[in-house]
Amino acid sequence: MPHHDFALSAAQLEQFVHDGFVRIDEAFPRELADACRRVLWLATGCAEDAPSTWTRPVVRVGEIPNPLFREAANTPKLHAAYDALVGPGRWMPRGSLGTFPIRFPSPDDPGDCGWHIDVSFGTEGEPDFLKWRANVASKGRALLMLFLFSDVGDQDAPTRLRVGSHFDIVRRLEPHGAEGLTLGELASTDFAESSHRPEAVATGPAGTVYLCHPFLVHAAQPLLRGDRPRFLAQPPLLPREPLDPWRDDASPVERAIRMALVRP
Repeated sequence: MPHHDFALSAAQLEQFVHDGFVRIDEAFPRELADACRRVLWLATGCAEDAPSTWTRPVVRVGEIPNPLFREAANTPKLHAAYDALVGPGRWMPRGSLGTFPIRFPSPDDPGDCGWHIDVSFGTEGEPDFLKWRANVASKGRALLMLFLFSDVGDQDAPTRLRVGSHFDIVRRLEPHGAEGLTLGELASTDFAESSHRPEAVATGPAGTVYLCHPFLVHAAQPLLRGDRPRFLAQPPLLPREPLDPWRDDASPVERAIRMALVRP
């Protein structure tokens, strides 16, 4: 059912097409973010009131089948945004939100801060994520999503986003057809094709969600200056049917792919 009260504006849709992301404020309630964060604290094995237990720069928490996370992913505002960006009936509701890269204040290199895109298909059970793939039709992924479960300011290791970089990735993938490229192949140039793009950062209060084009180049950063951990989920929105940038009623995700293919 459409949620007209939460519809994205025409300006937001165009921003998504051209920049590769849109920020959804108050996508889910702060009280829900707080409740989810309490669950995540338990999962980290660290104590919120004992910084001496914060011994690693990043703790990755896997899938948690908790209804709180399902609720956060499926608010009317987010469903309206999924419809607007991917198309009504063309996406699958989220049942959970794992994984969660939780960053703690630390001078140590977390080892995961390179520029990349999130690849979306590969051989089931393949443990080497560098062998997973992406293709120009974004098989297996309709959106990259960043759910903020804590307040994230400039000092709190916000995710870095290369504005407009999804166009560069479309053009890189296009010659490789349905097979696409592995993450290792894409990363072999350190994503230099998008290095000229301006950067933005995914900041906002808890309850903010960034909905990103699946080809948006992004990067983590270490939490060097803040004094509190940063809680984030980065799930995909899965497509119910394959994306088709050439269909008459192409969604903004598909229109961005088509735009990259037809413009030099």
